[in-house]
Amino acid sequence: MSIRISIIGFGAVGQGVADALMRTAYPIEVVAIADSSGAVVDATGVDLAPALQRKRETGAVALADNAFGIDACVTDGGAAADTAGMTALDAIVDVDHEIMVEATPTDISTGGIGLSHIRKAFESGRHVVTSNKGPLVVAYSELCGLARKNDRYFRFEATVGGAMPAINLSNETLAGNRIISIEGVLNGTCNYILTRMDDEGVSYEHALGEAQELGIAEADPSADVDGIDTAAKIVILANSVFGMDVEYDDVDVTGITKITPESFKLAKEEGHTIKLIGEIREGVLKVAPKMVPKNHPLSIGGTFNLASIQTELAGRITIGGIGAGSVETASAILSDILWIEQAIRD
Repeated sequence: MSIRISIIGFGAVGQGVADALMRTAYPIEVVAIADSSGAVVDATGVDLAPALQRKRETGAVALADNAFGIDACVTDGGAAADTAGMTALDAIVDVDHEIMVEATPTDISTGGIGLSHIRKAFESGRHVVTSNKGPLVVAYSELCGLARKNDRYFRFEATVGGAMPAINLSNETLAGNRIISIEGVLNGTCNYILTRMDDEGVSYEHALGEAQELGIAEADPSADVDGIDTAAKIVILANSVFGMDVEYDDVDVTGITKITPESFKLAKEEGHTIKLIGEIREGVLKVAPKMVPKNHPLSIGGTFNLASIQTELAGRITIGGIGAGSVETASAILSDILWIEQAIRD
């Protein structure tokens, strides 16, 4: 029997999930997709190919066949039901399914609409898988409490490191180990810029412009280059792996905007490079540029992410992977969905 999911938020990540499901034969049925335009709902399974085509051509997932731009809903009985005016919250509450996938844009100041979606999902008896950092940065303890209260699973591997399984590796594969510290390169945009500065001796401004032309950096890159994105990931790791109760303001954050070609020249003279490193250890929550030996695992190039996990029993475990991208992030989301599917079945 297939597990039924909703995809709430149909930007790059939500579309990546749909793309990934079309490539696989996993027992997962998408019964609702919602974006800011409305929702498309089908209890027998939304046809993903036309939903993706419609989103890419029109910018909206909802069908424009009524005044509200909302598709008709096929109920469990097979009859069409009017869903005019259905919102994402309505889809979460009213469409029968097991897992809500929350993939709306991140807002680490307020949690954004994603925070409301996750609260409502737990209250409605849905398990939750999310790639959205905002709700976890703003309300991690509250959301975990809601999950426990409603006896639901809450999975969020995709919030840190894209395809790199930092959270589940630490909490599950390394269960029984005390995690002493985690340090890592956790932002692909910054890593690309710093790699180009190191390899070619170009200025920060030049490397940033190149990254923007390639679509690696946003038009407004501040969340990445000011260290905000990395700090959000540090908060999530600190709370979920170390059992802390910290917020964004507890992290000491310095970005990469002040790094110059001269800084790299000095680093090279000592056999080092410069990376933006996020670090968690006793008494330290920090994001800052750091000199790293060229032969150190953290000296990873391009858009890759890497996490080095120091454990009490297993020593140092280092993992890396593509830290961004719709399909890569979707791989982490699918892993969490299938974990829940197995847990429910067992």
